[in-house]
Amino acid sequence: MPRLVLWDIDHTLIESRGVGGELSAAAFEQVTGQPMRDQAKIDGITEAVIFRETAKLHGLEVSRADFRRFAAALTEQHVDHAAELRERGSALPGAAAILEALAAADARQTVVTGNVRPVAEIKLNVFGLDTHIDWDAGAYGEDADLRPALVELALRRASARADEAVLIGDTPADVEGGLANGVRVIAVATGRSSAARLHDAGADVVLDDLSDTSHALKCIEGLT
Repeated sequence: MPRLVLWDIDHTLIESRGVGGELSAAAFEQVTGQPMRDQAKIDGITEAVIFRETAKLHGLEVSRADFRRFAAALTEQHVDHAAELRERGSALPGAAAILEALAAADARQTVVTGNVRPVAEIKLNVFGLDTHIDWDAGAYGEDADLRPALVELALRRASARADEAVLIGDTPADVEGGLANGVRVIAVATGRSSAARLHDAGADVVLDDLSDTSHALKCIEGLT
C-alpha cells in the first residue's frame, strides 16, 4: 500500500451538480461588482487561475489581493449554502468506501486540489468524506497556479517521496501533476474527461469509477 494517497476532489470524490459554479458566480460579483457572464475553463485548474482568467473575460485586471477577497467570499458562499450543496450534490459512487478501506490499511490520505483549503474542507465535510483526510499535508488552490507545483508541495508537506505516493484524479491536469513529480497516477473517468483521453494523458491506470472497492484498492497498491 502506498504511504501517501493524494486525492483530487471535484468529479473524483464528489459532484456539486452546478452548485459550485453558482457559488463562484456569486463570489465573483461580490468582489468585482460585475455579474459573471462567462467563466474560464475550470477542469483541473486552480481557483486563482480561474478567477484571474474569468476576470479577463470581463475586461478586468485583478491582483493577488483581489483573489484573497474572492477566496474569502467563495468560502462564505459555501458556508451559507452548505445545505444546498448537500441536497443537490453527492459523493460519487465508492468514494466513502475507498476512503475507509485506505484508512483501514493505514494509508495516509490528503488532497491536491484547485479549491482553496476552506472550500475543500467544506465540500468533503458536507458529504462525510473528511474523516480520514490529513489537511495539513495537502496542497490547495491558493498555494500555486499549476498542478505539478501542488503535487510537489504536498509531497514536501507530507515528507513523502514520489515513489511512496499515488495520485487519484479525473483530469489530464491531475495526470500531468503526478507524472511531473514521478508519482503514479490513477485516473477516474467520472468527470468531463473520457477514459481514452486520460489514457492518452499518461495515467498509469484508468478506472470508470471507484464503485468496485476491491479493484480500486488493488490498483492503488499497484497489483493490477
